[in-house]
Amino acid sequence: MTLRNRVTPFSTIEADPARGLLMGNRGCLHGENRNLEVETTREKRWLVCQLAFKGRKRRIMQPGHYTELFFLDEATAFAAGHRPCAECRRQAYGSFLKLWPGRKADAVKLDNALASERRRPWPATFAELPDGAMYARDDEAFLKWNGKAWRWSHSGYAPADIPEGTVEVLTPEGTVEVLRAGYKPLVHPSARLAIPG
Repeated sequence: MTLRNRVTPFSTIEADPARGLLMGNRGCLHGENRNLEVETTREKRWLVCQLAFKGRKRRIMQPGHYTELFFLDEATAFAAGHRPCAECRRQAYGSFLKLWPGRKADAVKLDNALASERRRPWPATFAELPDGAMYARDDEAFLKWNGKAWRWSHSGYAPADIPEGTVEVLTPEGTVEVLRAGYKPLVHPSARLAIPG
């Protein structure tokens, strides 16, 4: 059975057999039968984690525990409003925190800022976006990577045309500033394998 725990760049949660490169959570979103009951909680700490860490094993979506969510890659998780986990992705978290706008951020400030920015798309041109940022066009999500446009899906990216004019940016503004400052997100290899036209 395919569980509903795959996150899109729009921050919605769908059922899809593709697992992706990373997992994370938003707190407990499921009930006794492992069915998703809500897509968000009051929890402001939305994390993106490694698939495996220190040999820990657990049954996915155990009742009363956090809901394991899966992301194609870190760019997808960032667009959905998540940030690196300070435990299993400590180095990524440290880099992200160091590059966060306003400098003196800590986990609480970071989570509060992301909570206020997530799910609030904003306008920009493709040229204004750093690599790793995601945007929407015609109800589809796209990634800017290596200066090219890539159409997103749960199983990977496909080359797309560079958009003209303004796009609706999905990645929160603070996270875009982190990317602009030099953070290199983990991106699915499909964005490196295909050659855009």
